[in-house]
Amino acid sequence: MAYQAGGQQSSLSQSLPTSRAAQAYLQDYAALLDALSFPSFVVDRSWDVVLANSAFETLFREIGPHPTAMPRDNFLRFVLFHPDAATVLGDHEAQWCLPMLAHFASSVERHSHDHQLQSIRRDIAQDPIMEAAFRQGLPHWIRAMGEYAFEHDGAVRPVHHPDPRWGATDCRVVGETPRALRELGCTRLTLVLREIRKPPAAPRRHRRDRRTGASHLSVVHASES
Repeated sequence: MAYQAGGQQSSLSQSLPTSRAAQAYLQDYAALLDALSFPSFVVDRSWDVVLANSAFETLFREIGPHPTAMPRDNFLRFVLFHPDAATVLGDHEAQWCLPMLAHFASSVERHSHDHQLQSIRRDIAQDPIMEAAFRQGLPHWIRAMGEYAFEHDGAVRPVHHPDPRWGATDCRVVGETPRALRELGCTRLTLVLREIRKPPAAPRRHRRDRRTGASHLSVVHASES
């Protein structure tokens, strides 16, 4: 009983330099994504969104504007910095922020010269709460979680879908990345909405100052190091 999104075809991100053959592949892959009823998207190693299907656009359709952290632009920035992220991503801090921060920490270590990753790192550093979480709380959480701290594939996470037929439910994050996408440095993730629904509940709205991007990462404290 998947929510059927509209037929608008996915658009290509301009952030990925590719050959003509690779562009043609991505155009066809965009058509494949739009045949899916579940939100599905492709990101590069900096989490810039290269492709996103109509179901992805629908999931985040009520997200307000933000200069740097829209879900269709960079999914990592959206999770970490957008004041409306918790209105769609349930249990936002524990189930979304911390896994994304863990994956980011690994990526920035492996790709230390990536300008986009370094830009995100600087934005984290400018937020005292998030910086404390990143430097002190996150290592504690990674030790507790082990290898699963860095893995998105298979994780079951809560979402608040704007379509009432889904409402407050869970999604399983499924990673399916064919070789051609891997060779472009990309990863595909699909949010498979689950049939089991939770009792209707209004999502907690962690609205942050859009001018400063100040965060509220309360689940990880500096004292946990």
